[in-house]
Amino acid sequence: MNCYEHTIITKHDVPDSQNKKLVDKYEEIIKKNSGKIIKIENWGIRSFARKINNNRKGFYYHFKLEGVAKTIQELEKAENIDTKLVRFLTVKVKKHDLETVFFENKDVNEN
Repeated sequence: MNCYEHTIITKHDVPDSQNKKLVDKYEEIIKKNSGKIIKIENWGIRSFARKINNNRKGFYYHFKLEGVAKTIQELEKAENIDTKLVRFLTVKVKKHDLETVFFENKDVNEN
């Protein structure tokens, strides 16, 4: 199995309960397709450098997972049609760094 890091950005106006359901949905897709979740990090709401699809902010969720090519294909197929997502990115890594916290949960209500 390969190691991957996967980040999704949801729209900033999506309620926390909906965000939790989205994370659970994608976690289930990973598990159903021979994948294994190592860690899920909630990076909180962050501002974008420029507008993306008329959004200036978004909630970031970062998954560290192991899986095969089919795992990533099915995950990204589901994300392509999800209207609550702004962006997503998958990167293949050699091994997971579980000690470093790159972003702490940052809930900022900026205008």
